[in-house]
Amino acid sequence: MTHRRTLLASGLAALAPLPLHAQGAWPDKPVRLIVPTLGGAGTADTVARILAQELDKRLPQRVVVENRAGANGNVGAATAARSPADGYTFLWGWAGTLATNPALYRELPFDPVRDFDPVVLVGNVPNILVVNRQLGPRTLAEFTAYARANPGKINFGSTGNGSSMHLAGELYRQMTGTEMQHVPYSGPAPAVTDLLSNRIQAMFNLVTGALPQVRAGEVIPLALLDEQRAPQLPDVPTTAELGMAGLTFGTWFMVLAPKGTPGPIIDRMNAVVNEALADPEAKQRLQGAGLALWGGTRQRAAEFLAVEIRRHAEIVRASGARVD
Repeated sequence: MTHRRTLLASGLAALAPLPLHAQGAWPDKPVRLIVPTLGGAGTADTVARILAQELDKRLPQRVVVENRAGANGNVGAATAARSPADGYTFLWGWAGTLATNPALYRELPFDPVRDFDPVVLVGNVPNILVVNRQLGPRTLAEFTAYARANPGKINFGSTGNGSSMHLAGELYRQMTGTEMQHVPYSGPAPAVTDLLSNRIQAMFNLVTGALPQVRAGEVIPLALLDEQRAPQLPDVPTTAELGMAGLTFGTWFMVLAPKGTPGPIIDRMNAVVNEALADPEAKQRLQGAGLALWGGTRQRAAEFLAVEIRRHAEIVRASGARVD
């Protein structure tokens, strides 16, 4: 059983509504949720704002989203790390900022383990392998066979070195022993344009980004890099189903507190997030934004983060990606 499946199994009980016992006077003023990206910039900001709205319903004070963009999330994470550990600042962290950046940057203005206490895992947006319709393969096995028979002839696009799309492709290359050319772009739109015109042949896009092209029949979806199928694309098999259980990759999201935040406050925040994840209306809103919901205990979040930091470091190291 993989660490992700263990996570999901152990987190089920925590997803049930939990009583909110008062922990002193907290919170007696608005709570900051620092989001290390621009406002309106994709799934990360959208999901953070939905969650903040749901927490507003369950806490006596507002949860205010504060966008602190810059350096692939490093600016916002460093801001949260330097904030008082008084329960009034939390970080909305994700895979790239917390697990990839420590391996990608030579110098980092924060340490994801030393500077933070994980509060709760919220969910995940998995990557999906899609290919140009002219390429030929219609299954993951056919694609792998084609890549092995044609080393270096497949170009796969991403949103830049060290991005989720890049590292998902690198993980695939490492697991299959195939040779493909990585083509970094400045954003998803030009990469998708080139995929549709066959300038590149494949993308390990986020499922939220690939959904329009898949539904329009413009690309062929081969596999979801996850252990459970996406409700938006129920007919697309997972890599786990196809015999590649280790080929899982996505952008997961987590709430963290500055190191030293009082335990009772962290426990209460964990409880209200889990309650939101179990609420039918909140679930519909979050899943509608493309999120597969997780939840669970703070201990499970800490264990998951440690595993993912090591896993991302291995992928980045093997890929040779670096940001100076």
